[in-house]
Amino acid sequence: MLPSALESLVIMTKSQGKTPFYVNATAGTTVLGSFDLFSEVAAIAGNHGMWFHIDASWGGPFIFSPKLKKKLYGARHADSIAINPHKMMGVPITCSFLLAKDLRQFHMANTLPAGYLFHSNEDGDAPNEAGGDSDLIAEEAFCNDKEDEAWREPDDLADLTLQCGRRGDSLKLFLSWQYYGSVGYAAQVENAYMTATHLADLVEAHPDAILVSENPPPCLQVCFYFAPSRKMVFGNGEGQIAVPALGVFTGNNVARAKALGRHNSIVTERITKALMARGFMIDFAPALEGREAEGKFFRVVVNVQTIRETVDRLVKEIFEQGMQVTDQLRQEYAGYKDSNIRNGVVPARGPVLRKNAA
Repeated sequence: MLPSALESLVIMTKSQGKTPFYVNATAGTTVLGSFDLFSEVAAIAGNHGMWFHIDASWGGPFIFSPKLKKKLYGARHADSIAINPHKMMGVPITCSFLLAKDLRQFHMANTLPAGYLFHSNEDGDAPNEAGGDSDLIAEEAFCNDKEDEAWREPDDLADLTLQCGRRGDSLKLFLSWQYYGSVGYAAQVENAYMTATHLADLVEAHPDAILVSENPPPCLQVCFYFAPSRKMVFGNGEGQIAVPALGVFTGNNVARAKALGRHNSIVTERITKALMARGFMIDFAPALEGREAEGKFFRVVVNVQTIRETVDRLVKEIFEQGMQVTDQLRQEYAGYKDSNIRNGVVPARGPVLRKNAA
């Protein structure tokens, strides 16, 4: 997120008579693993009276590491933070938390002072089972006491959450934390980050790859292309597979780039499928804005149990399968009618098509 762009949008929106009330920053984005500049975003949110939330579902556990927690600098200014320990900490799925600075805010948002659910109050008296105005009185009393120092946490945790009766997530994290300890989690997170950095180094040094991620990577995922001699498989350059029909496309350059990108995406998709038979499960993501011609790219996510030997073998398999896929595509496209390609039809995976085959 660009803080300057955020500020401009907020000012523009307010000038239109609207009221921006919420800003969502991210600690570890899904694809590239980026961390927003939390202190700068928090300042803008505070200046304009907006609720500042951080989605730390993926990157939040970096807080355990003395070396990596600097990526979360400024997160203390957030009004609320979401974190999913099942994503990086090895806790059984599903395990999700919404954290806030002031517990009273959760109580105010979620409390349902109903006599058939909760049977206690601050005075210890039994609730008015006859109904009457007890619910309304309790609600008004809570709102009036929001800033009251006498407020105390409810005895029943169900009064703090939308889920009411589903509170198993706390136990999952508690048991895992007891087993590994904070020091253990710090070691796991740091080792995973070192493994991800090792993967980025391997990809960056490989002559048949184009690294999409930064190096070192922001989080635990590494994004890249298989690209022989650092060129995409499809294109107009030397050694690339040409797609003659792209010359007849009308429209702007982005349209032509997306059309070429659909062909380059086939390479990534086929390699990914081939890797599944080799014991790997990796993902791919759509092309980034401005790089549409390159198509989809690999998104390899390291977890806290991934070892370097696995990463080394993955890189070896990707480039071996990549060469096989490229050779197969050269044969397929050489025997495929230009008219079919012009109409957006690409060769399906299967036997090599005979030249001029229908």
